[in-house]
Amino acid sequence: MTTKSSDCTEILVGKAASMDGSTIVARNEDGYGPVNPIKFVVHPAKDQSNATFTSITTGVTVPLPAHAFRYTGTPQVDQSDGQYEEAGINSFNVGMSATETTATNARVLGYDPLVNDGINEEAMVTLVLPYIKTAKEGAQRLGALLEKYGTGESNSIAFNDQNEIWYLETAGGHHWAAMRLPDDCYAIAPNQTLMQEIDLTDDANFLVASDLAQFVAQHHLNPRPGHFNFREIFGTHSEADAYYNTPRTWYGQKLFNPEIEQEPTSQDMPFTRKPAKKLAIEDVQFFLSSHYNGTVYDPFGTYASGTVDQRRRYRPISMDRNQCSSILQIRNDVDADHAAIQWVAMGFFAYSPYVPFFTNITDTPVDYKNTTTTVATDNVYWLEKTLSVIIEPHFHDYVATVNAYRDACQSYARQRVEATDQASQDASDMPAFLTQSNAQTAGEISKRTHALFDQLVKQGLNLSLTAWEKGQNL
Repeated sequence: MTTKSSDCTEILVGKAASMDGSTIVARNEDGYGPVNPIKFVVHPAKDQSNATFTSITTGVTVPLPAHAFRYTGTPQVDQSDGQYEEAGINSFNVGMSATETTATNARVLGYDPLVNDGINEEAMVTLVLPYIKTAKEGAQRLGALLEKYGTGESNSIAFNDQNEIWYLETAGGHHWAAMRLPDDCYAIAPNQTLMQEIDLTDDANFLVASDLAQFVAQHHLNPRPGHFNFREIFGTHSEADAYYNTPRTWYGQKLFNPEIEQEPTSQDMPFTRKPAKKLAIEDVQFFLSSHYNGTVYDPFGTYASGTVDQRRRYRPISMDRNQCSSILQIRNDVDADHAAIQWVAMGFFAYSPYVPFFTNITDTPVDYKNTTTTVATDNVYWLEKTLSVIIEPHFHDYVATVNAYRDACQSYARQRVEATDQASQDASDMPAFLTQSNAQTAGEISKRTHALFDQLVKQGLNLSLTAWEKGQNL
């Protein structure tokens, strides 16, 4: 069996914690290496009598419902080991992000080991998103599949609809729990088991595997009887967590709750917090594009006071292994037929802009779906990846230019969302209208990206260490 989990960073924002009342589920998909070409696609709705899904990775075969709803996805181009559709929104305006790699502790795995022939990350979006009408249904469907077929990985998965966000964590081969994010909170997930106190009697806010309480009691897994702290029972608390995972939570909570003092390596930071002020899409974008900006831990060494050790101490959020970032936004201040937007960034997110794609569409722009396995700058994935090769060696020479480009793209994206919302009132065919609007938005941002590419290549040619003027030192 081959598995390839995503090593990612996720942020969730409840509708009462966001500036415009949206629910937001957002995640960076990071590979275990810097190269894993990704495309952005939309699957049409379809009828499929007696259909099944068989995993290339594990061999598991799962019967499928008779009708699949339309949905977007960001699959990998090379699907020899699975689709890994990762993130999308369906025709009922339900978003799904799968997955955030986590870990189950060795004690639990002794009683419920991971399985070789179950449902892993590569199949989860494909098996769930086309068949659900609410976020809660997403957690219920995935949970039932995990109990029946098992999984070979530890993961967390998030769902959102117009009203709710549900966050699910697996535990061992067949167990899981899910919680409804409080509307006035945000949560950050950095490759750890994170849910804390669970009320097993409150199914309005918590869902769990059918035998979870019995399993924990039978094997004496709960260190604090009278409580049911999912993180303490099933999670890990390792030195690797402290240096690889918790600093990302620390930085996000430093951004959104600057009044709170915490250590980057703290294992006790809460999963959910009420932000000091309401959060906008731009706040989410900044967090997902960040690299400990403004601290001594920034690997780009912006602050001279940061030592080499400090700059390499913690795993940053934006890094070379970034592949595709999706912000799934379900809005509450517009009609449902254009309420869902998937903001997509590809490449290295410190440099890449987020492009807003309405998801009630029939197609995606050519340069977002024509990604190749070989380098070709006619597609957005490789264009952005190539830019990162140019920028990183001369980060401080280029950063002002890059930031100006990203800020301009961000403003343009906001203008396009507003213009599309207003023009949608006259649309007779909403999917066709939104498909065309997406093409216009993406086309302009791609045009600006190619112009940046041109500018940086020419600027870079003047930064060579072998630069030598005619007659110098004669």
